[in-house]
Amino acid sequence: QVPLVESGGGSVQAGGSLRLSCAASGYGYNTYCLGWFRQAPGKEREGVAFISGDYSTRYPDSVKGRFTISQDNAKTTLYLKMNSLKPEDTAMYYCAAYQSLAGYCYRVGSADFTYWGQGTQVTVSS
Repeated sequence: QVPLVESGGGSVQAGGSLRLSCAASGYGYNTYCLGWFRQAPGKEREGVAFISGDYSTRYPDSVKGRFTISQDNAKTTLYLKMNSLKPEDTAMYYCAAYQSLAGYCYRVGSADFTYWGQGTQVTVSS
């Protein structure tokens, strides 16, 4: 499978915004659940956004209203737009995918995802 490759991380002050991208060619066509996870030092990996083949999305309460996951029309690039960033959003961010019926995100635990990118660092300063 074609590797997932994240980009767009960086350093930003609290209240700022960033948009992460993930090259995801070959993970479209309504056959893959796609998601973004993050992991801070000493903490477990946490899912922050998921998108199904029908473009429906899911977010945990910790980022709901601040983060938006999307795909381009060709389904070759996955995005994560992050607004109103907080210091607690500091982490390595990963995009991930797993094959599912109609690309629906039936399960969204990190163990459910088969394919992972290498990660991109996001640092939010207060």
